Amino acid sequence: MTDKLEDYPVVVTIPVAWGEMDALGHVNNIVYFRYFETARMRYLERAGLIDIMKQIGIGPILARTCCTYRVPIYYPDTLTVGTRVSTIGNTHFNMDYLIVSERHGAAAEGDCVVVTFDYRAKGKASVPEAVIRAIEGLEGCPPGSKCVVEELDI
Repeated sequence: MTDKLEDYPVVVTIPVAWGEMDALGHVNNIVYFRYFETARMRYLERAGLIDIMKQIGIGPILARTCCTYRVPIYYPDTLTVGTRVSTIGNTHFNMDYLIVSERHGAAAEGDCVVVTFDYRAKGKASVPEAVIRAIEGLEGCPPGSKCVVEELDI
């Protein structure tokens, strides 16, 4: 992982809400996953996967996610959350996240596995070619290069 948001093609800004803090006075650990979700959905929208799901019934489903907490986050603060795709398999892709606090710098990092799921057939599906091309565009890869492709599959 890198501490530089410029390495992440999709970046969202999220204000910390007072209600996100827990009894110990810092943002509750589960809320970080909500921040990741916000960035992930923005990426998937830009990659066209949400529109494809509406058209053909193949869409994302989260298989695994994790977070490494570096520093506690407190209200008030503004966060910048970056996300990128690190690898693409046949039926999944891996995403990386970075949360940067205005007050504290790099606050957390994480990753996840997103499976492309056929909601009509109720099973995994190949990552649509249009999504691969959109990811290549977002990641700055030459079209058709599949520069982030991984041959292994889950």
